[in-house]
Amino acid sequence: MPAEAPLPPISRRHTFNVVFGGLLVFAWIALWLWERSPYGRYLNHAELGGFGHDPQSVSVLTQAALYIAGWLLMTTAMMLPTTLPLLDAFRRMTARREDRHHLLALVIASYLGVWLAFGIAAHLFDLGLHEAFEHVRWLQENPWIFGAGPLLLAGAFQFSKLKYRCLDRCRAPVGFVIQHWRGGNAAVQSLAIGAHHGLFCIGCCWALMLLMFAVGTGSVGWMLALGTVMAIEKNVSWGRRLSTPLGVALLVWAAAIALNHAWTWQ
Repeated sequence: MPAEAPLPPISRRHTFNVVFGGLLVFAWIALWLWERSPYGRYLNHAELGGFGHDPQSVSVLTQAALYIAGWLLMTTAMMLPTTLPLLDAFRRMTARREDRHHLLALVIASYLGVWLAFGIAAHLFDLGLHEAFEHVRWLQENPWIFGAGPLLLAGAFQFSKLKYRCLDRCRAPVGFVIQHWRGGNAAVQSLAIGAHHGLFCIGCCWALMLLMFAVGTGSVGWMLALGTVMAIEKNVSWGRRLSTPLGVALLVWAAAIALNHAWTWQ
């Protein structure tokens, strides 16, 4: 039988958009269902203080796996949409290769792998804070710090040079792919593209992602709100202009928490 004719560029792009959109829809639906399941607590990092003491007698290893799986699902739903321009540029760059689907999967896997490493580090840091809270009386008397602190950090970071340097790299996906697609081992290069893009993505979004530990982690509504903000910043033509008002809003929010605490203690 004659070989199947390759899909025209428009059909390939349509197929890519359908598959990509289907993956995101699946991730959001899975989050919504998980949030309402008996294991919804594993999406909420506020519950990390009880790590290892699950009332349902779940092993520590299983609890750790559930937290990691929850984080990976959250980053898939929240951060993968921000990579659409990069993935589309890479898809076009490798459109004539027979292994193009495999290479694209490697880019996605390495990108999510970097975010998974960040999530593990953030979880460990959060566990340390919970441990400190149990032993430091001042923190127990001032729990508002855990709300105002991440907001203050995220708001201040919106005005940093590092934020804009990383954001600019994320907003130029075609140049990024061309710079990193240097030939040689295609699989290794694909992994490198996903990992490097993930590092720049963390560089511009890490402070906002840490808000997940302060403003309703485990809430699909908050995940959707933060994910939308980060997608606009990276993908929309006017997205860069969102950074300053967002930073101001976060700083005002942090100040409001601090002032409310001061007023309460008067």
